[in-house]
Amino acid sequence: MTRPAGSPLYFVLLLVLFACNAPEDAPAGNNNSVGKTPRIVTLSPHLAELVYAIGAGDLLIGVSAYTDYPPAAANLPVVGDAFNVDQERLTMLEPDLLLTWDTGTPAHVIDELRSRGYRVEVVVTSGLREIAAAIRRIGVLTMHEAGAEAVATDFENKIDQLATESVGPDSIRVFYQIAARPLYTVNGNHYVSQLIELCGGENIFSDLSGLAPLISVEAVLQRDPEVILAGSDAGPEAFVEWQRWSDLAAMRYRNQFLMPADEISRATPRLLVAAKAVCDALSQSRTNRQMAGL
Repeated sequence: MTRPAGSPLYFVLLLVLFACNAPEDAPAGNNNSVGKTPRIVTLSPHLAELVYAIGAGDLLIGVSAYTDYPPAAANLPVVGDAFNVDQERLTMLEPDLLLTWDTGTPAHVIDELRSRGYRVEVVVTSGLREIAAAIRRIGVLTMHEAGAEAVATDFENKIDQLATESVGPDSIRVFYQIAARPLYTVNGNHYVSQLIELCGGENIFSDLSGLAPLISVEAVLQRDPEVILAGSDAGPEAFVEWQRWSDLAAMRYRNQFLMPADEISRATPRLLVAAKAVCDALSQSRTNRQMAGL
């Protein structure tokens, strides 16, 4: 089934495309003066959300396509998407700072922007702890350190609380399905895998290279997950493929769960909603496994 380009699945698949070609950061330029709050353009929806989250939304003057949260961000001028930047519009906006995504903005796009004299910051948000660090970094860049520190600390505390609450339950094998065709998952460095571990689960593909590796059906069958998770935007058909294998543990235990797509696909404080959903799903999965064994 074809998904609209603006769906959460679209942004996760961008990670697949660029995870192995993440650009290196470079020294900041001198477009904005010391002590002056910058005019900012973000080149990923989750980066715009982070700017608003720390209270710096008034500095945002342009965003990337499909930016829809918070609602105020959706009304800002769009300067392009992950593949193309409207250079004419960008010139008209006269930004002091461009925020780009470490695994979603192609290296050649970043290189071109820097060659045009823009100050470009590459924001890393692949892992849970990196999200908090990214919030603090954006706080420094926008001179909103206090707001950023409050948001980052709250995020860390709530993640730690979920981890504490999940201590003790028996581990359970989990397969997170980004897309069914082609079949992609996440490795151990991805924040979704870290959420699974936080909730007492074991990502069956944590050992693979690349944040979002391509896998085969045979590999899934061989590792025999007890739980299959997917984003809600995939719909119920996300699990149709696996009905062909009734011996698969996740099918025997009836452990297939859809996670909230918007929250799990964007590395922002809203990820806490997804974290709770993952923990709830794994808790129910253990109960289902126990009942199936009676």
